[in-house]
Formats: sequence, C-alpha cells, structure tokens
Amino acid sequence: MCGIVGAVARRNVVPILIEGLRKLEYRGYDSAGIAIVNAAIERVRAVGRVAELDHLTRAAGSQAPTGIAHTRWATHGGVNEQNAHPHFSSGADHEVSVVHNGIIENHEALRAGLIAQGYVFSSETDTEVIAHLIHSHVAAGACLREAVQRTTRELEGAYAIAAVSGAEPHTVVGSRRGSPLLVGVGNGGTAKGENFLASDTSALLQVTRHVSYLEEGDVVELGLEGYAIFDADGNPVERPVLESQLSADSIELGTYTHYMQKEIFEQPGAIANTLEMVMSARTLSTGLFGADAQEVFERTRQVLIIACGTSYHAGSVAKYWLESIAGIPTAVEIASEYRYRDSVALPGTLVITVSQSGETADSIAALQHAKSMGLRDTLSICNVPESSLIRHSKLRFLTRAGPEIGVASTKAFTTQLASLFVLTMVLAKMRGRLNAINEQALLQQLRHLPAAMNHVLACEDAVRHWAGRFALKQHALFLGRGVHFPIALEGALKLKEVTYIHAEAYAAGELKHGPLALVDSQMPVVVVAPRDSLIEKLKSNLQEVRARGGELFIFADRDTKIEPSDGVNVINLVDHAGALSPILHVVPLQLLAYHTALARGTDVDKPRNLAKSVTVE
Repeated sequence: MCGIVGAVARRNVVPILIEGLRKLEYRGYDSAGIAIVNAAIERVRAVGRVAELDHLTRAAGSQAPTGIAHTRWATHGGVNEQNAHPHFSSGADHEVSVVHNGIIENHEALRAGLIAQGYVFSSETDTEVIAHLIHSHVAAGACLREAVQRTTRELEGAYAIAAVSGAEPHTVVGSRRGSPLLVGVGNGGTAKGENFLASDTSALLQVTRHVSYLEEGDVVELGLEGYAIFDADGNPVERPVLESQLSADSIELGTYTHYMQKEIFEQPGAIANTLEMVMSARTLSTGLFGADAQEVFERTRQVLIIACGTSYHAGSVAKYWLESIAGIPTAVEIASEYRYRDSVALPGTLVITVSQSGETADSIAALQHAKSMGLRDTLSICNVPESSLIRHSKLRFLTRAGPEIGVASTKAFTTQLASLFVLTMVLAKMRGRLNAINEQALLQQLRHLPAAMNHVLACEDAVRHWAGRFALKQHALFLGRGVHFPIALEGALKLKEVTYIHAEAYAAGELKHGPLALVDSQMPVVVVAPRDSLIEKLKSNLQEVRARGGELFIFADRDTKIEPSDGVNVINLVDHAGALSPILHVVPLQLLAYHTALARGTDVDKPRNLAKSVTVE
C-alpha cells in the first residue's frame, strides 16, 4: 500500500520525487523518505506527511540526478523514523538503499541468516532484509541489477522494489511481484536523458505520459540512455509502452476543499463515462465484456463475486439484481476469507472480481485460488485498465470513474454498481428473462441516472445540517431492507472510515433480534427508505426504534409518505428509481460521512490507519 518513486535524469530529481510522493500519498502517509545519489547516498526521512519531508529536503539543500523515494503505510514496525524508508546497507566500500511496497513473508529467516553474516539491523521492518541482501550480492561482485535479480529469488511474498547503489550513481533498479510498479519513459517516450519508476501513473504525469507496466517477476534497470527489462529468469524482454490518457487536471482538487467532496460530485459524470457505450446503444451486447463474453455467458450457470470492503458491498447489491432480474444463483465472498476456506468449485461458475485499483492483494490471490480450482471463466470489474486483475481475467469491464484519490471510496462504488447492473441486464437477456420492451425501459433508466444523481446531490445543505448533530455522537446505527441493506452497510463503513464514529448496519428486519438493545436517545438511527415493496415493513421497523426513544434520520423517496415529526428527521430525495435505487440512495450517505468528518475536524482524505490501495495481505 506504500508508494514508490524513482528517477534518473540529467537534472535535479528531488522535486520530481517529492511531487511524485504527493500524488501517491493516498497509498500511505505514516512516514516518507528519500535517498539520492551524488558522491555518496544521502538519505532524508520524516515521520508524517510528505510536506514534512519536503521541508527537510529544502532545508538540507538536497540535490541529485538519481534517487528513490517512498511514502509508507506501516506493516512491520511502528511509525517512527527508524522504520521509515528508504532503508540502507553499507560496508566493504559498498552502499545500497532500497524502498519497498509489500510484505516479505520469510523475512525472519532471511534476517537470521544476514545477522550470522555480520549485518546489523536498525529497524523492525521486513524491508531492511532486502537492502542487506542486495548489498551482500553487490559486495560479492554483482552489479546492482544482478544483485536485485538474485535477491528477488530469495524473497517470499509480495514486493515492488526500487534500489540505488553508490557504485552506480546513474542507475535505478526496480522489480515487482504481487505489487504494482511501472516504468515512466522519459523525453517524450524516447527514454533518452531520463527515466522513472512509480507505483502509479499519477506520480509521473509531471514528467511523462509514456509508461510501461512491469509484469510478475520483472526486473528493470533505468539509466540516462534508456532502460532494460528482464524477466524472472533474467532473460531480456520487452513490455509495451502506452500513452496514459490520465490528465493532470483529473488529479487536482480544483475548486473543491477535499478529494472526497470532489469525487462525490464527480459521480454523475463518472456514471455517464462508465455507461457511454450503453447510452448510445439501441440494445445490449455481450461484447461490452470482451470478445469471449458470449461463449462464457452461454455456459454460465451461477456467479461468484469476490471483493473487499466497498467493492464487496457493490457485489452484495449485485447479488440481489442477478438473482431477481437474471434468475442466476449468486454468491458473494470476502476475498480474504474465500482463499482460506474449503469451498466447492461448481462447473459453469463465472468468477467476478471487483476492485477500484485492480491491485488489491486479497482479491488477486482469491482470483488465482479460484482459477487453481478449475474456475477459468473470470470477469474483472475495475477502474484501472492495466491493473493486475484486468490482466489476469478473461473478461473485463472498465468503470471509467477516473482517478479516485480520497481513501474512502465514493465514485468507484457507484460506477461499480452501474457496471454490475449492465452485466445483470446482459445475463438476463441471454437467459430469456428480459424482453425487448423491458430492456428499453431499463436502458432509459440508465440514461437518466446521471441527471437523477444530480438531483440527489442537491440535498447537500440538508445533510450538512444533520452532520452537525452527528458530530457529537460516538455511535450510529444504519438500517436498510432488501437490496438496500448493502447500501446501509456502505453508509456505515463511510462514517467509520472518515469520522471515527462507531457505526453498524443491519437489515431492518433484524432489529428485534438483538440490535434494539443498543437503541436509546444517544443512538442516531440512519434509515434508507425507498418506496419499494418492503416500505410498509420498514415503517414498522421505524416504529420499533421510536418506541425505544431512538432518533431517526431517514433518506426517503419523495413519494414514500414518511413525515417528519419529533425524533423523526426526513430528507426526501427523488421519485423511486426502481432497480437502480441503490445507486442513488448511497449518495446522501456519502455526504453525511463527509460533512460529519468536517464537523469533527478529522482528515477526510487521509483517515488514520488506512490507505487507498490495499496491496498487502
């Protein structure tokens, strides 16, 4: 989950490295550090944000044409300068520095062997073993690239690495397995004069739009005149160079105060971009999901959705859609649990992985586990076209949400829902459960979705008023029924993530089976209340809350006929949107979390202990 940047150039790379870290800070912000190569390796590290590292490098007058940098999300060892990257190894006239994203599972055994060789450890991290291993190979006569190649063969676990050596002042070497790393090809894609490494394209837009994605086990050597990539066996290979379509403006705040706010309000446009091919289509085609989709969908008998966090909630909504509209049995699994239990692999299963980044370690491992059991029909719904999940799946659908920088996911979630609804329609049509008239009606609803979402966003002022009251609370309960139960789960997650208020979500019908014991005047109860077939039952559940003195905060459809009264607060949204209602009802829950966080003074975009792209197990 950490962020890595590396650079080799004929100019001072320190500003490039620092700016790259700023763009990667969503991946971790416990500490940050930089190692640059002049006559020797110089290292600057800071606990806290990249801004503090920037201050220290300016004060030190740090300048160099070669360097690596890192922003950390702590795994092994506490948050302090000793554990901050880059890590360093020196001795016998050799010095090496390394940054790393991932987890080295055999670090304890490697550490013991290195201590026996005389190496001294100054940190609690697993990463320091990489620095000492590389140093040991350099001391034995290997060049930096060979030393990294040999080191990676000794590592078990996931890693993206960037390394520099005092003996090769114009070289950066990188490698990846299980964690993302890409090459930024400098000078207009010619690779002459400067080249770069990074965890994410956004870190390099300041210097290049030409990128090459390393594959599993690859090692790359960057120099002033070019770069060379070698596979895990040490054979020279070529990886395609792509021109990124990501714009610098898309990762800037613009007129917004926080990325979370910006991304909430970008949702109508993100939905429109995701559904672009659908908006103009007269009818839905399996080709939306890839050339092999027709063949795969014809043999699909059930669906297995694997995801984590917010994406798991999207999959849970899709289960309702797929079973009720397409009539196809659907299971939803938490990726980190699925891979570690004994599950039954049924023939005819379509395995769907859902992820914003496409680099979520648990989801990637769960996909590989499913494939190892013979489930070869795979579909990835993802926001990043070159991600690991996309590359490892037979079928794909891109959400086209654009960069999502805020740690708490918003537009990624709603675009995932839109994508999963399109999939539901395609499968329903193939199974004879969606006739032409109903297909056109649902397509029209999808086309209207961005406009409807804009209407929902107009409730921001009313939500802001509620947030001031929520900010004083320590607990909250979220309720939903049917397909809106996962939306209640997502609302509770958002509140937890950015406000640190303890929040739980329940299917409203479960109130009497335990949660009612929590309800009192200090427990706000947030309710998702669409005018669907369960509305009358939901109203009965609301009476149960009021009878125990609980205060209700209800997000209702305009025609739900729930009136505000003492202890009953109501915000009416839009007319009922039918099957697409969950996509609209999550928006005010996002706004509630955002404005409550503002009222409590928390760091909205970078909540404590979290990071955006969870690339470690």
